[in-house]
Amino acid sequence: MTTRANTNTSTGTCTSYVALLRGINVGGKNKLPMQTLRDLLADIGAAGVRTHLQSGNAVFTHEEADPLRLAADLERRIADQTGLTIACLVRTGADLRRVMESNPFPMDGVNPSRFMVTFLSGPVPLDKLPPLDPAAYAPDEFRPGEREIYAHFPDGIRDSKLAPLFTDRRLGLTASTRNWNTVTKLVELSDSPM
Repeated sequence: MTTRANTNTSTGTCTSYVALLRGINVGGKNKLPMQTLRDLLADIGAAGVRTHLQSGNAVFTHEEADPLRLAADLERRIADQTGLTIACLVRTGADLRRVMESNPFPMDGVNPSRFMVTFLSGPVPLDKLPPLDPAAYAPDEFRPGEREIYAHFPDGIRDSKLAPLFTDRRLGLTASTRNWNTVTKLVELSDSPM
């Protein structure tokens, strides 16, 4: 479900951004209604705010040129207004398109709900990734990107030996995972006029 907020459009040069919040509205914890998220983004100067699903995905434009500053501002605003400590990653729409176009996996026959992209707050720490030994994690497999890890879980993520290796604690970075359906929808939203 995609919802648009009523916000004023800025007259300056704006960049399209995607915010990815980690761990909200999962299992009854860290409840953050999407209307609240849209309002909080508008409070930090975002325009044309739209959300997708209830899991903390938002597309917006902003005059700020630094996505790291936007992520910090949003985290601070969420904490101040709701008392929640929520990790936020912000990527430009162009960077999200790069992630989609750089997918190293052939997608023929792949269930997009079982193909994941783990977005990271910094470059992929290759020294903390497991060896690329297909037999060790089969049928699951992964490939590192620039600031993301692509992974295919043909039998689902729940019992995967590989999925637990892409966490904040293991990688030493903020990590937030989205399935391929969500990634492609966010690219579509960030490409469309606000």
